[in-house]
Amino acid sequence: MAGEHTQETTELLSTLIRNACVNDGTPDSGNETRNSDLLRTFLEGPGVEIESYTPRPGRDSMIARIEGTDPDAPTLCFMGHTDVVPVSPDGWTQDPFGGLVLDAEGPDGRPFKEVWGRGAIDMLNLTSSMAVAFKQLARSNWKPKGTLLYFGVGDEEAGGVWGAKWMVDHNWDAFLGHNGRLDYVLTEMGGWNHGGGRRVGICIGEKGIAWRRLRVKGTPGHGSMPYGTDNAVVKAAEVVSRLARYQPAAKLDELWAARITTSSMPDDLKAALLDPARIESALGELKPSSAKHLHACTHTTISPNVVHGGVKTNVIPDVVEIDVDIRTLPGVTGEDVDGYLREALGELADQVEVSRIFNDEASASSTRTPLWEILTERTRVAYPEADLLPELIVGATDSRFFRGKGTVAYGTGLFAPSVSFEQFASRFHGHDERIDTESLGLCTDYWLGIAEDLLG
Repeated sequence: MAGEHTQETTELLSTLIRNACVNDGTPDSGNETRNSDLLRTFLEGPGVEIESYTPRPGRDSMIARIEGTDPDAPTLCFMGHTDVVPVSPDGWTQDPFGGLVLDAEGPDGRPFKEVWGRGAIDMLNLTSSMAVAFKQLARSNWKPKGTLLYFGVGDEEAGGVWGAKWMVDHNWDAFLGHNGRLDYVLTEMGGWNHGGGRRVGICIGEKGIAWRRLRVKGTPGHGSMPYGTDNAVVKAAEVVSRLARYQPAAKLDELWAARITTSSMPDDLKAALLDPARIESALGELKPSSAKHLHACTHTTISPNVVHGGVKTNVIPDVVEIDVDIRTLPGVTGEDVDGYLREALGELADQVEVSRIFNDEASASSTRTPLWEILTERTRVAYPEADLLPELIVGATDSRFFRGKGTVAYGTGLFAPSVSFEQFASRFHGHDERIDTESLGLCTDYWLGIAEDLLG
């Protein structure tokens, strides 16, 4: 029966939220061991092997395993991260780490319940529903042909240095099934309906991360005599301005065409968005929330987000550092990114030192797999007539580390038809993050069906 595991998933999600594994990007934040230990205790039982991994004190990840019996059958990993981003408590109407289950009402007057708290959407909802599905299979004495793994991973919100990247680099054998491979990974982000449920988006790829640190140099001096000085802050302001004005050309590919042609937009707007010569003006006709997302889907983006410089109010600064978030489209290399920066900065380029913080190129997985067909059928439980829409997401997930090893990785899920992509998008890293319990039940049954269909 659909939704029969809703209560158990709801309770686990609330507890994961209350553990407040907040990752602010510093090496000793996160404290994911709290959620790793919770998941380990939750999943322990007959037929399950569990190991914990500690790359740094307090930053544990864990892997649970139901071993397959057939060396020719595939290996599947459910991957859910256990950390969450910080909050601004003043912007919340409820305790962001309360894990409260509250009554709500839909536009049609239908009552439902929601779980509130940081991580409810990103992605403790999936982490908890995957765990409940895994536990249900284990306690039913399931003996699959293929191996099923559950990976509760830390540090996703800060690039995976102490999480998935560390695990792939140092403990790859832990992911290999009875067949000696890791064939598939399922994780965030996907499962939202487009066009009233005609298409359900599944992430098959994601943009690359090419973070850069720009070091702008000047000449120190006394702040009381600024005339004619080489002030690094003033120079950095011009650098930031040039980066903000610069924009690489749009790239419109098959994924973009599929997204636009299946949308509910007017035909003339669709035509403009599919035309490289008109896309910029067409984006200006959309709501700001839609425009910024669709712009990111079609452009390598450059966003200067952090500036550090100066030592005292009366000292002209000699060094300013600017951290720039650059997200690259498929095919854009690290050398291309450095070329963009030189072009954007013009004659200032020789006065700016550029260093690489991250340089992970865009990644994608094929849809020509047995798992893709299973995802289609299992999605039709909630959306009977839907086809899957392969999507490129503009953010980054831990999938990229596994694609680099040759594993097929999809971002997916299954959410209630009443919940729109726009609702979910507004809650990612936002105030009053929450998830409806109907979606939790659908997700749990979704993972159960996928594992049974794929692994036998």
